[in-house]
Amino acid sequence: MTPMASAPFGRVLTAMITPFDASGAVDLAAAARLSEHLVDSGHDGLVLSGTTGESPTVTDAEQDALLRAVIEAVGDRATIVAGVGSFDTAHSIHLATAAAAAGADGLLAVTPYYSKPPQAGIAAHFEAIADATELPVMLYDIPGRTGVKIAAETLARAAEHERIVAVKEASGDLYAGSWLLRSTELAIYSGDDALNLAWLALGAVGVVSVVGHVAGQRYADMIAALDAGDLDLARKVDRSILPAVEAIMTRTQGAIMVKAALELQGHLTNRHVRMPLIPANETQVAELKRDLIAAEFLEDTTE
Repeated sequence: MTPMASAPFGRVLTAMITPFDASGAVDLAAAARLSEHLVDSGHDGLVLSGTTGESPTVTDAEQDALLRAVIEAVGDRATIVAGVGSFDTAHSIHLATAAAAAGADGLLAVTPYYSKPPQAGIAAHFEAIADATELPVMLYDIPGRTGVKIAAETLARAAEHERIVAVKEASGDLYAGSWLLRSTELAIYSGDDALNLAWLALGAVGVVSVVGHVAGQRYADMIAALDAGDLDLARKVDRSILPAVEAIMTRTQGAIMVKAALELQGHLTNRHVRMPLIPANETQVAELKRDLIAAEFLEDTTE
């Protein structure tokens, strides 16, 4: 099986931000333009209304409108995955059915957060979402945000469902990932930009990235190098991206910094976020600019 054939949602996906206009409303035109830029820059998939899309503060109606705008813009050129994460199973089912009606190609379902359900409840939650539509489902394991890791036995149970086909891995547990690949047919997507190369070398089929907003083509190049067996080139590409990973993912919430990065590059007209997030301050933006220049994602105009 070729790497592409084994990647149910594509190889390079970005967890896309949700643009807002000056009034704080979702900017659908900006979202369409950004999605076109991303697909023109190495991406074959986009994930909407995830953490980086600020889904906790974007209403169901706004998420639906955003999904439809992006599908209209690039749905014929990229896989569009709708985030349907919630700690309320009924709400996630509602989001899933709405996403299917809008024309999404797949669903992203995060572990129910805050309430810390038992593993049997987590499995039942995922199965209920998968039962709600005919769309393939990617699970999202990010215990640093949800408070609980998806256990190996829960993933094994989920893998038995015909529509649960992949896991976005942001647990940082490469050893557990090795066992997951050994014991199930689930495809792994790296959900941690700092570990993209490590997950891909382990056997992940692709990435769902935040830094991909600025580094999509390089991630595509890195995956192509690995597919060709050129680990040295893959390492070189990975190291070239590191300053951007540092700038976007280590200083504050990723959505805050990646919006600032897109503003610096001219792909957004502002860096507005919704509270409780707050926009990057000028010191953060100056540091970000320095690092994007170091990674050659931004031209140095000071000379």
